[in-house]
Amino acid sequence: MIKHDEICELIPHAGEMCLLDAVKSWDEKNIICITNTHQKTDNPLRNSDGLPMLSLLEYGAQAMAVHGCLLAKKDGVIMEEGYLAALRDIQLTQGWLSDVKCELEIGAERIYADGGNMIYTMMIRANNKILATGRAVVVAKFRNSENEL
Repeated sequence: MIKHDEICELIPHAGEMCLLDAVKSWDEKNIICITNTHQKTDNPLRNSDGLPMLSLLEYGAQAMAVHGCLLAKKDGVIMEEGYLAALRDIQLTQGWLSDVKCELEIGAERIYADGGNMIYTMMIRANNKILATGRAVVVAKFRNSENEL
């Protein structure tokens, strides 16, 4: 299991902005992360009313970023930059994420990759209840120690 501090070393989100507690599992296509940061009163995405369900998109995006960085590291390169270019078919459950009192499971599957262009699907659950689903287009820039790829 990859813990929070190791995740912070992979992605540019550090400290409280790194919303993932751990990577439960990952392979070439999939990643599953877990977290309880949605329950924190100092969550950086929280507003005066609570934590909106829309925040789940950031959780999904961070899982995709971690997956991309882990794959890059495995291939001996570094993901230098990554951008969420588009979101499609987003489905969010109603309510407030801050009202969810159990651990979140954030799953992402890379369904297409060509160089720095990737398409992921995501599914975020709490106690096996689906809170969010959707697709994302990610554009990334990779480099090794000598050249850009």
